[in-house]
Amino acid sequence: MNIKDQNGTTVQVRTPEHKPQKGWRTWLIGNPLATADAPHQTIGKFIGLAVFSSDAMSSVAYGPQELMMMLAAAGIASLHFSLPLVLCIVALLAILTISYEQTIHAYPNGGGSYIVSRDNLGVLPAQIAGAALLTDYILTVAVSISSSVAQIASAFPLLYRWRIEIAVFFIMLIMIINLRGVKESGITFAIPTYFFILMMYITIIAGLVRYFTGTLGVVTNPPDLTILAEPQALTLFLLLKSFASGTASVTGVEAISDGITAFREPRSKNAGTTLIMMAAILGSMLIGVTFLAGQVQAIPSEHETLVSQIARTVFDSRGLLYLITIIGTTVILVMAANTAFADFPRLGAITAKDGFLPRQLTFRGSRLVYSRGIAALAIIASLLIILFKANVSQLIPLYAIGVFLSFTLSQSGMARRWWKSGHLKPGEDLKEQGSTLKHENNWQIKMIINGFGAVVTFFVTIIFAVTKFADGAWVVVVLLPVLVVIFYSIHHHYVNLASHLSLDNYAGQHNMGRHRVILLLSGVHRGTLAGLKYAESLSDDVTAVHVSIDEDETAKVQQKWESWGDGIRLVILDSPYRLLIEPLLDYIQGLNQIRLANEMITIVVPHFVPRRFWTNTLHMRTADTLRKVLMGQKDIVIVEVPYQVD
Repeated sequence: MNIKDQNGTTVQVRTPEHKPQKGWRTWLIGNPLATADAPHQTIGKFIGLAVFSSDAMSSVAYGPQELMMMLAAAGIASLHFSLPLVLCIVALLAILTISYEQTIHAYPNGGGSYIVSRDNLGVLPAQIAGAALLTDYILTVAVSISSSVAQIASAFPLLYRWRIEIAVFFIMLIMIINLRGVKESGITFAIPTYFFILMMYITIIAGLVRYFTGTLGVVTNPPDLTILAEPQALTLFLLLKSFASGTASVTGVEAISDGITAFREPRSKNAGTTLIMMAAILGSMLIGVTFLAGQVQAIPSEHETLVSQIARTVFDSRGLLYLITIIGTTVILVMAANTAFADFPRLGAITAKDGFLPRQLTFRGSRLVYSRGIAALAIIASLLIILFKANVSQLIPLYAIGVFLSFTLSQSGMARRWWKSGHLKPGEDLKEQGSTLKHENNWQIKMIINGFGAVVTFFVTIIFAVTKFADGAWVVVVLLPVLVVIFYSIHHHYVNLASHLSLDNYAGQHNMGRHRVILLLSGVHRGTLAGLKYAESLSDDVTAVHVSIDEDETAKVQQKWESWGDGIRLVILDSPYRLLIEPLLDYIQGLNQIRLANEMITIVVPHFVPRRFWTNTLHMRTADTLRKVLMGQKDIVIVEVPYQVD
């Protein structure tokens, strides 16, 4: 199709019939999808709950346990404070749910902390939120996978020594599934997610029935108690520290607001409904597990999880129902990492599009997912698993501070958004980068809701930073500013590059006054003559250059050049130490020093291409070496002239 632009230039638009070839990647991640298939890769509420809520759901397996391990520092008797603390965490979950439900409707194209902060608070808060969330997603993978391995080790203690290898295997497996696309990975994860929810409710309901009928016993052969702090008296500081450990259970609330674009239309309605469903399920399971843990006198331990102790007590054995419950819990903990794999690449792509991360993260792979972001997350999380030896208790202190900081920034940004909307006239629109702002009649109520959410999450952030600082939270406190500095360094590079490439106020290219061509000779053959013809088509000023390492070979070059050189001058560079590149560089640098201001130097390198690719390793790659050395030199061009050998 031919199109004429406003300047009369003909623009041809063609759609080639070529399709990607099938290979091992196709077998691994599926057939490539066309860009036009993107609208068909969206998901509904049922699949969305599995994709974006698995992180939050899985926290039932480790959130209450980490809280109780911290409380245990004051003795077994202090564990009765677990339920009141979990009720406070559920109240926090309700506040976050109401706040993020507003965010979802205000930002139908994705309203994560990064976008909300960018549009309402500025660039710096947005980068802090971005750094905090990216860090949290990495830790989500590390914590959930480590916890899943802990579940396996509870049922099969002999596998404890292989926990790191198993954890890395799970991460690679989830990476491959996510590379297959959002829709396909969602369907894959839906069954285990709902299986876990079913088994947890069966366990909780069975436990409650036995409790109210007086047949619920206590844990037999309890594991050794694990204490995460030095033995101490029960103080407000210890209660706050335990509360901070338990808040890891609500860190997945943001995921749905980040992934709105993955939902079918109406996006906001489907995403908001999914968020409320997730909060209701998560809150009820947290309360149920914590209550039963107290009634069966479960012991918080790294050797056997709370879920394992509750299940074998409720079902009176390590029989079929127990094993099914452990399998469901293990699988959901593995699947929990999928939430991070769904959101990390999206956030990375948005940040990269703004120029604060490498542009490669904006590229969609063959299955319409941000494949480079998925791979980066898998690699970094695997390194964390190896570094911390898949130990949940060592990873948890690094975990929630970043996400609660992003919660605070997001809620503060939303409060300011409602304030701005309240100062618009009815019918007046304000176009922002992430959404369109309109007048809201009930803006005061919405501002109070998000403002209250900001205050609450800010206090939780402070509690976490203070109580967990010495336990490892200092790593994140130090890491976040470092990441922000890196983001700004990347952005500075892109801005600087754009200013040098910009055509604004550009007068145009100066005419080239002279074009000097250097033809490199290793010998005189058909490939050389092909290079010579190309060199002569560029300029009348052509010089052939040969580095003399062997006198006999040099004599052959001279003899053949007299017959085939078309009268072009030949310069022989004697190399007594048998160096090849250095004499060439000296010669080129010499020409560069006497080069005129408007003169271009082109270095032509004849290169023959063997039919079998592996034979390339048998030949010199002079052009590659020269390109690396001379790339920074202005007005020097290196051209390879290929000559195909059948």
